[in-house]
Amino acid sequence: MTHRPPRQQRPSRPSRHPRSGLAAIAVATAVVIAFLGTTGLGALAPQHAWAQAAPATSATPATPATTATSATSATSQREAEAEAALRAVKASQIAGPTDIALRDQATLKLPAGYLWVPEPAASQLMRAMGNHPDERLLGLVFPQSDDEGWMAVARYEPSGHIPEDDAEHWDIDGLYKGLQEGTEATNEERRQKGFAELAIGDWVEKPTYDAATHRLVWSLSVRHKGAAADAPTSINYNTYALGREGYVTLNLITDLKDIAQDKRHAQALLSALSFGEGKRYADFNASTDKVAEYGLAALVGGLAAKKIGLFALAAGFLAKFAKVIAVAAFGGWAVFKRFFKRDKPQGPQGPQA
Repeated sequence: MTHRPPRQQRPSRPSRHPRSGLAAIAVATAVVIAFLGTTGLGALAPQHAWAQAAPATSATPATPATTATSATSATSQREAEAEAALRAVKASQIAGPTDIALRDQATLKLPAGYLWVPEPAASQLMRAMGNHPDERLLGLVFPQSDDEGWMAVARYEPSGHIPEDDAEHWDIDGLYKGLQEGTEATNEERRQKGFAELAIGDWVEKPTYDAATHRLVWSLSVRHKGAAADAPTSINYNTYALGREGYVTLNLITDLKDIAQDKRHAQALLSALSFGEGKRYADFNASTDKVAEYGLAALVGGLAAKKIGLFALAAGFLAKFAKVIAVAAFGGWAVFKRFFKRDKPQGPQGPQA
């Protein structure tokens, strides 16, 4: 039986089940759920059983009692899925500092103060939030502090080697226009699927590429089209690390009022990521390696436009569910608070089995 030392004695190996981190995950996840659920932000969310009430037919219109029963059932099923996902997170989360292997490609030196949720628990949590399964998902990062409410999604895209030549002369205004046009194009599909339309706002951070480290960073705001001026604004702070065979993305999700303080976490995580020997951007062999069908600008332009609402996989959080159950956002808080209240420590903890 192994024992975990007191918090001030940091173990050299990965530390699992940090209790304060559980509450942090609950808070961070609930912030995103509540925020995106109430704003209607989201792209192509899967139609989970808990995401919709049974549709009424023309012959048998739904009665208030039927609708209420369906809503109650949907809420119960959603809570069950959420709690199951959080149990999986509780059993698998890892606290920094430690090294996280990102498949056979890279290593994330997770700093102290951060929590890593690996697969398959990461996918289970994302599905419970209403997102499509994504085979590119590597894991999730949360703050260990209970006072912060952001999350980051890590993915690996085996795109092939991405040429970086266009970074020297790309047109920032042109990229922004492309994002606007691409978002409008995807809104047609969103309308057909019954999702709220999206509108992008200003740059939060204009695209910058560091050719020495092969890192790309950019961010802009996203809003529910037609939302009130005082409605929350979603921020996807997008970071990319290019390698020989593809790229890793670390996308931080927060809101406009917190981005100034939260973006440092995305930058810290990006700096902590490195590709392995033979997988680095500089290891590219033009004679043998696959080259991507697009350049660097596509990571800000066309490809990004298709994922404006989706990214950071936080796109579909309760977009449909909120239309069916009026208390969807507050229900999210209740699930997470109730679940973690059971295990919240009453005071400092000593070694545990």
